[in-house]
Amino acid sequence: MDRPQVLAYYFPDWHRDPRNAQWFGQDWDEWKLLEAARPRFEGHRQPRIPVDGRFDESTPAAAEHQIRLAKQYGVDGFLVDYYWYDDGPYLQAALDNGLLAARNSNDVKFALMWANHELVDIFPHDDPSNDSPQRLKNGAIDRAAFEKLARHVIDTYFARPNYLTVDGRPWLSIYELGNLIIGLGGVEETADALQWFDEQTRQAGFVGLHLDAVIWGVGVLPTAITVDEPADLVRKLGFRSATSYVWVHHADLGGFEFPRAEIGPLRDAAFAEYERYAAELDVPFYPNVTVGWDASPRTDQSRAFERGRYPWTTTFDPSPEEFKEGLLLAKSFLERHGQPHPIITVNAWNEWTEGSALLPDIHNGYGFLETIRDVFGQG
Repeated sequence: MDRPQVLAYYFPDWHRDPRNAQWFGQDWDEWKLLEAARPRFEGHRQPRIPVDGRFDESTPAAAEHQIRLAKQYGVDGFLVDYYWYDDGPYLQAALDNGLLAARNSNDVKFALMWANHELVDIFPHDDPSNDSPQRLKNGAIDRAAFEKLARHVIDTYFARPNYLTVDGRPWLSIYELGNLIIGLGGVEETADALQWFDEQTRQAGFVGLHLDAVIWGVGVLPTAITVDEPADLVRKLGFRSATSYVWVHHADLGGFEFPRAEIGPLRDAAFAEYERYAAELDVPFYPNVTVGWDASPRTDQSRAFERGRYPWTTTFDPSPEEFKEGLLLAKSFLERHGQPHPIITVNAWNEWTEGSALLPDIHNGYGFLETIRDVFGQG
């Protein structure tokens, strides 16, 4: 088997954004949550302190440093969480002004993962008993807004030389199939919209569109919409592959020790679902490896940390050696299933406020990045 491409999910909330300023106050960014985090139970590793400290990811200089690290340690590209609502984009400066403006931008691949979930105010979430925090934006958008998204993505990103393609088709992941269908008015209407998107991509000079479905069995975000039979929808909607975003999407966290659990059972639950997907899907399934999970920085730090819904869930804080076990399982999965164009996704490059970051911190150093290089080489 060819060396798989290692693609890390990139969370772009580490810069100042005008919507965030309106919702949370002038100059707000997610660094404020990370820097305010405190230990909430015995042995709790908070706050997480990045080796490079606070930086503005919407600057070319910061992006150039991240790209150098990715290339040096065998991360082939970024799947950038991309937000687009009824009135347009959100958090786009990290990509447009940072990653794509860097002088070394072409040293890594990039693609978009449309994060079309409902955006609710969990920055921070102040009440573990409240399952319905304030809605900021509805992730379900109608056909008109969808077409604006598609045209913008085609015109702005697909033609870039480092945009990820599979057999000449630009890659686009979609995070929440349920929200996609609700916004577009039904399964048939969604299939028609996606077919239109594919045709627009062809008219732009490509072979077509490579649609990738992010699928899971357990929703984590407060308003997540889960899909009972994802294989059927993947087939009907014309997706060409499927992936996973994070291991906690594949196990009920209520069944784990609280407030901290061992990573092994969570990893096993995720890969058991991956095997099921590989058996049921008509398209390749690409496995995910998750660094860790701890969304406690997104809670009110003055409250006791009690079991509840996101972000008041159990935490997982594995070592780089335990992370390596996940990489080896993913490598074996791809070898056994003979997936074309093998890909492994990693959660995540920089999800510090969810406890999942490849970027070095003062506790593990460069350990997670070094593990990728040890297992797969530089690429």
